[in-house]
Parts: sequence; C-alpha cells; structure tokens
Amino acid sequence: MSPKKAKKRADGGSSNVFSMFEQAQIQEFKEAFTIMDQNRDGFIDKNDLRDTFAALGRLNVKQEEIDDMLKEAPGPVNFTVFLTMFGEKLKGADPEETILNAFKVFDPEGTGTLKKDYVTEMLTTQADRFSPEEMEQMFAAFPPDVAGNLDYKNLVHIITHGEEKDQE
Repeated sequence: MSPKKAKKRADGGSSNVFSMFEQAQIQEFKEAFTIMDQNRDGFIDKNDLRDTFAALGRLNVKQEEIDDMLKEAPGPVNFTVFLTMFGEKLKGADPEETILNAFKVFDPEGTGTLKKDYVTEMLTTQADRFSPEEMEQMFAAFPPDVAGNLDYKNLVHIITHGEEKDQE
C-alpha cells in the first residue's frame, strides 16, 4: 500500500481538516500540540496528558478522566487527529461557550473567577506570552475585584458581545 493511501485510510478519508482553519490557527494548534506532546514522539498519550495537567497546576487528575479524553479520539492522537478533534468540537460552537470552557479548565470549582496573580502567571509564562504592558492593559479594561479575583464570565461576555452583562 502506498503511503498516500495509508494516510487517507488512517484519517477516515474525511475532508481535509487543514482547510477548516486559517494558517495562523493551524500554527497555534501546532504549538499547543507540541507543548502537550511532552515526550516529543509525535503523539499525545496518557503520560503526555498527565504531564500537561501537572504543568497547568492540576496534579490530582483521575486516570479515568485521562482515559475518557483519549477515548474521544478514533485512534492514536497525532497532530492531524488532534486538529480534527478540535475541528469537530468547534464546528457550530458558540464562541462565548468555547472561550468560557477554556477558562473553566483553570477553575475546577466552577466559581466563575480566577485569581489575578494566577491569570498573570499563566498569561506571561505559557504559549503566546503577554508582556507586562499587555497585562496592564487587560487589567485596566477588566479590573479584578477587591479580593484580587478576575470575573472571567463577565470578561468572556464582553469579549464576545462587546458590553457588560448588567447593561443589557
């Protein structure tokens, strides 16, 4: 079997997942994939997920949770499968819900807020790092409360709708 045919069969012969995203988005997904592929073997496995959660500060992830994540994939998770899974998740997804779900990963208790210091650390040390000026701008536009908590539900609402919830 030629490599071309093998590839087509492996991805289920679906339409080209790379055409679903702009080049810049694909590059961002590739960066995320590379960060998660901790052992650099080209696949995301149980150990990679556990290490990724640990790097994000979640140390007590149940094995069952990791297994459930991997069961969502049709097979081993290489970059094409990773991109396809995101494509399926994002298809028809409400941008507000998508962004909220991203914040919820860092809020396992579901409080709707994140500590300003934690948000600062995440945004200045991970992936596309924010500069001190960008952090200042963000907190000027979305100031945390007196306890130092950032209301990310309101932040997401403003990002997606352009106005605060109580102004509706």
